[in-house]
Amino acid sequence: LHQNYPNPFNPTTTISFSLPARCLVSLRVFDALGQEVSELVSDELPMGMHLRQWNAKGLASGMYFYRLQAAGWSQTKACVLVR
Repeated sequence: LHQNYPNPFNPTTTISFSLPARCLVSLRVFDALGQEVSELVSDELPMGMHLRQWNAKGLASGMYFYRLQAAGWSQTKACVLVR
């Protein structure tokens, strides 16, 4: 899981990640209170590099967290939405 770009962003950012093998993937975005605000991926994806855009239109400025879960592995990173 790579850091989103750009960061800070307004209102769209790109999240990239790579998979070593085909697996079931979940990529979700949460607000600072831990509430899910967006589900970007919930599917089986092939090995390789993947990009997903997140449009935070309509959400308040602040810190958000995106979490990738795949094949028993999980990682979370932070990003900042600035209006």
